[in-house]
Amino acid sequence: MFAELNARSNFSFLFGASHPHELVNRAKQLDYQAIAITDECSLSGVVRAYQACQESQLKLIVGSEFKLNQHGSFVLLVTSQLAYQQLCALITLARRRSGKGSYSIELEDLRIANQCLCLWAAPAQPSLQSLAFIKQNQSRCFMLLGETLNQPQQGLSNQRRLAQELGIECLASTQARMHHASRKPLADVLDAIRNHTTVQAAGQILQSNAEQRLLPLSTLEQRFHPQEIELSLKLSQRCQFCLSELKYQYPDDLVPEGEDASDYLRKLVSEGAAKRYPNAIPSAVQAQLKHELELIDEMQYCHYFLTIFDIVRFAKQREILCQGRGSAANSVVCYCLGITEVDPTKVNLLFERFISRERNEPPDIDVDFEHQRREEVIQYIYQKYGRERAALAATIISYRSRSALRQVAKALAIEEHRVVQLLSEIDWRDKSTSCYQKIVASQAVAISIRERYASLVEQLIGFPRHLSQHVGGFVIAKTSLSHLVPVENAAMVDRTIIQWDKDDLEALHLMKVDILALGMLSAIRRCLALMSERDHKTYQLSDIPREDSKTYDMLCEGDSVGVFQIESRAQINMLPRLRPRNYYDLVIEVAIVRPGPIQGDMVHPFLRRRQKLEAVDYPSDSVKSVLERTLGVPIFQEQVIKIAMVAANFSGGEADELRRAMASWKRNGKLDYFKHKLLDGMLNNGYELEFAERLFSQIQGFGEYGFPESHAASFALLVYISSWLKCHEPAAFCCALLNSQPMGFYSPSQLLQDAKRHGVEILPVDINYSHWDSSLVHRQPRGAQQASSAIRLGIRLVKGLHREKFIALLEQRPERGFVDLELLKRHLDATSLESLASADALLSLAGNRHQARWQMAGYEPPLVIGADIIEQAVELSAPKEVESVLQDYRTTGLSLRRHPMAILRAHPKLKNYRNSQQLFQGKHGQLVKVAGLVVGRQRPGSSADVTFVTLEDETGNINVVVWSATAKAQRSTLINAKLMMVHGVLEREAKVIHIIAGKLIDNSNLLEKLNLPSRDFR
Repeated sequence: MFAELNARSNFSFLFGASHPHELVNRAKQLDYQAIAITDECSLSGVVRAYQACQESQLKLIVGSEFKLNQHGSFVLLVTSQLAYQQLCALITLARRRSGKGSYSIELEDLRIANQCLCLWAAPAQPSLQSLAFIKQNQSRCFMLLGETLNQPQQGLSNQRRLAQELGIECLASTQARMHHASRKPLADVLDAIRNHTTVQAAGQILQSNAEQRLLPLSTLEQRFHPQEIELSLKLSQRCQFCLSELKYQYPDDLVPEGEDASDYLRKLVSEGAAKRYPNAIPSAVQAQLKHELELIDEMQYCHYFLTIFDIVRFAKQREILCQGRGSAANSVVCYCLGITEVDPTKVNLLFERFISRERNEPPDIDVDFEHQRREEVIQYIYQKYGRERAALAATIISYRSRSALRQVAKALAIEEHRVVQLLSEIDWRDKSTSCYQKIVASQAVAISIRERYASLVEQLIGFPRHLSQHVGGFVIAKTSLSHLVPVENAAMVDRTIIQWDKDDLEALHLMKVDILALGMLSAIRRCLALMSERDHKTYQLSDIPREDSKTYDMLCEGDSVGVFQIESRAQINMLPRLRPRNYYDLVIEVAIVRPGPIQGDMVHPFLRRRQKLEAVDYPSDSVKSVLERTLGVPIFQEQVIKIAMVAANFSGGEADELRRAMASWKRNGKLDYFKHKLLDGMLNNGYELEFAERLFSQIQGFGEYGFPESHAASFALLVYISSWLKCHEPAAFCCALLNSQPMGFYSPSQLLQDAKRHGVEILPVDINYSHWDSSLVHRQPRGAQQASSAIRLGIRLVKGLHREKFIALLEQRPERGFVDLELLKRHLDATSLESLASADALLSLAGNRHQARWQMAGYEPPLVIGADIIEQAVELSAPKEVESVLQDYRTTGLSLRRHPMAILRAHPKLKNYRNSQQLFQGKHGQLVKVAGLVVGRQRPGSSADVTFVTLEDETGNINVVVWSATAKAQRSTLINAKLMMVHGVLEREAKVIHIIAGKLIDNSNLLEKLNLPSRDFR
């Protein structure tokens, strides 16, 4: 009988060589009674250990280790909830004193955790301060014994003698850093990485054996005295705290004095409902509000909703666009509070997906804010609640294939050029073989070390490297957050993070709110602002007409470049087939081009029924009520859940568990548990076995990719708004997209190409006319009957310029622009001037880029005041067209001159190659040749079978489909080509055209040094 009270997992970064669950499972196999996960100044791994202990029914003890140099190491074990709070506070103190990834602690700080048991791993020569500390805390201190066979008897004897002198007991421990001896090579690699050396050169840094592992009881009995082993059990029994005891209390600051949280929430909801439904609140909405508020009361979530409401209210007061999405769209309460803009009468609500009594888990509300102004919201939260009560959730940054491959190579002293070769040979998105198999199959690494190297890489993949900040998941507490979980500094200034990630929070049923960033919200706000400035009136979202026919006409043509969510090639191809005509069609459009519906074989049946090529039938009226809006085909997660409820008698909680099982069935197989219940329930209710099995097959197809209607409904609102702006305000919309970069699917060059095809005039960057951001110019070309808006490109597009410096310069620009170079040279360094000249941004001031460079190089102020120096003018010819295009792309990433493909079209190698418009004259199944600049490569995350390549030419885009066999055979061309020539088969369905690639040819040399980036695998 034994309990290991000092086990370090791989959350002791670059030290522990086993995952928490591996330590737990091994301890269970060895018949341990308990295990303490004691990572160094961290509780990052305890939740994972807690989950593993729940499954294996092994007792978990929470603890942490602190290394104090000459004082030795101290392991603190939690005995009670108070002791847990003290340990969290101590870790927070040590971490907040130092920068990201480190900690600073003094011996006296350990007194903070006076309710914790203290295990001391004494150094060879203990300090006087450490001896005094042990004597003063004798009742809770114990000598931590650890034998590694380096000095087996002498070391233990010295420790026992010192313990006797101090009057404390000795505790047996393996001081494990791995669960099994097989991890010793990986531990050596971790030691080498941590110390920036190689395994061969590490010397005494490496441990000489694998004894710091979980050992069998028989081995422990040979090494330690019986009372030292027995003490481990006694101490484990004193540790009675469990993570399930943590009770999360949300802030109550927002309730006015004298009011109850429930009453105040109901008051706000009532006021919001009156605004949402000014004529009368529908009876169905009233009933749903009553149901939701009662459940929110019962689950004690009132303060949570009030907190979200307050954050959204702040954003609206600052005119920051925001929108709740995800599960919140299932809630009428969220709609009335203004958290979400999804009208529950327009979609099928499933509140059980948001809050469930049976699931007993907190709601998870995601709110998107403008990505360029989200920081204002984050700082508001910090200012309101303080850093003691608010922090971001962590994200665990783990080793992935490439990083593991590189780090292990360094540790094993494998040459860099071999690593580069290996990386170039491996197709990481090919899931048919493991990482181990890919490395072993390569010839890049010497055969003598290849298998060992591959094994170590595969072991390291998934190991945590460090903590980073979550994209926006905030945890806000009623009192000090460090009583709940340790807090530490993030890398970013003015940010703090907790030591748990979102999965840990979910496992412990702790609430968070996601303050997320969405680029399209920034673009929409900027677009409305441009329209307001142009027309001298204020435009708001409410001014955008709903269900505009011209907008839907545009989408039916597949014209959606730049539009939110439906701008990918797959979505653009779907639009002419689905032909959306209303908001709910957009909800379906957003959801249907996803791996879930595609793998579940739902797309083609839905399209056939929508095009009236296939009859729509329902096995019952109850199923019809669920599937009628999607023509009898389940497309959304909520529909699957509802069918389980109406057709198989699942409760709301059981149906949500089915949803969770769907999301992870490939990993844990839990979906099989629901198969019999679903099939039996449907058969008992009179449904045919064929229908039941087909439904289950579709559920499996959904897998972890099923898309919820609530998400699609939230996204569809922005799809419509951005589509309307593109349709009716193409110049303002494109300008807003440019100023909101980086965001979206397309580069500025592609956005401008599309805008030009829609008749928008684009004016170049010019130091005398451009602002930092791109802007709208009100113009009425000669002969035109009405004015139009052109886009003047902003100086921000010029590479290598400093924003603040140029904004200051532009504020001093004379109303009619600069007349000479004097002021520019006074405010700008030579590099900035060269960048402007190279970008042709001095055209109005100094002429073409050759002339501008000449004047910049030769300009000097007069030596004598008033002196007239006559210098013969030098007129340099403008660069040739090809040179200008090359310079445009190098300096701004785009060109307003002729498209490179238009220039190259006369080249002999491009004879008989069609442009994108000529493809519409081709026939289905015809062999064709096409060529273009590679502007995008995509491969769906759910499949390695196909890669989508987008080629751009002077007339538009060409969609190329490259199947896996072609991709593998011509991988270098597929991955590296900037100008690709494709021989393939034209496939055509209505207005949807793509080329099935046969032969790929890399003719990037035609572009010479043209630097044209593509947006790959987004």
